[in-house]
Amino acid sequence: MATIREIKGRITSTKSSQKITGAMKMIATAKLRKAEGALRQMNPYRNQLSSAIQHLLGSDGDYPSPLTQIRQVSHFAFVVVGSEEGLCGAYNIYLFKKLLERISYVQKTYGEECKITLYPIGRKMTGILSKMPEVEVLKSEYLTVKSDAIVISEFTDGIVSKFLSKEYDEVEIIYPRFKSMASQPVETRTLLPIDSSRLSAEGAEEHQNPYIYEPSRSDIFLSLLPLFVRVDMQEAIYSGRASEQAARVMAMQSASDNAKKLLEELQLDYNKLRQQGITNELLDIVGGSMH
Repeated sequence: MATIREIKGRITSTKSSQKITGAMKMIATAKLRKAEGALRQMNPYRNQLSSAIQHLLGSDGDYPSPLTQIRQVSHFAFVVVGSEEGLCGAYNIYLFKKLLERISYVQKTYGEECKITLYPIGRKMTGILSKMPEVEVLKSEYLTVKSDAIVISEFTDGIVSKFLSKEYDEVEIIYPRFKSMASQPVETRTLLPIDSSRLSAEGAEEHQNPYIYEPSRSDIFLSLLPLFVRVDMQEAIYSGRASEQAARVMAMQSASDNAKKLLEELQLDYNKLRQQGITNELLDIVGGSMH
């Protein structure tokens, strides 16, 4: 049975922890609002890009591109968008489980001899994947979840270059899609080769106005496809940035609630021990007066 002194010490430490988790929740909330804003600012650019691609495809033209070429897969690459910092619950665990599922699927589909390369983004995810056996893990020291659009574009262009040189036959992104504060489902998206059905399905509303294309339609289409890949990568990383902060807000809220419940239990135990001590003292006084 704990003493009154020990329980008072635990109450003090629990109150201190509750203050820390409350402060971290406020910081994560502020960062979440900023990450949400960056994610929303991408929508006009993506919509305009998708609209331009849809107009080109709607002109009854056939524009073959190396970025849409499907070939036999002997080397598969995964880009995994994890967290940069800890204290965000099971955020990275869900991503890691999805990665294991996809690796198992690739090996079953393309054979055990299919080479697999991983690109972890985020310090915590890099630490997790660096211990994986039988796969190649390439660390991108210059790229983090907090990187801006220019750095993300440089990283994406490197992936595209390796796909065009046939070093990679297929590239997939695993990332948490930010839906709301309480929902960040893990999703996968094929980055390369580009799925032709996505190019037409993601287009914005149709316009009836005629377009004049300069230079040719095929040249414009081939210049827009790398931008489409960049936007895919940037959206996944920005979504991961917002999801990490949302997961941290929920984790800190849960920790604060648990601290509150623990404080109530400790306070009850403290009151019981204090009352028991007072009762014992009264019994000693009454017993002494009788003697």
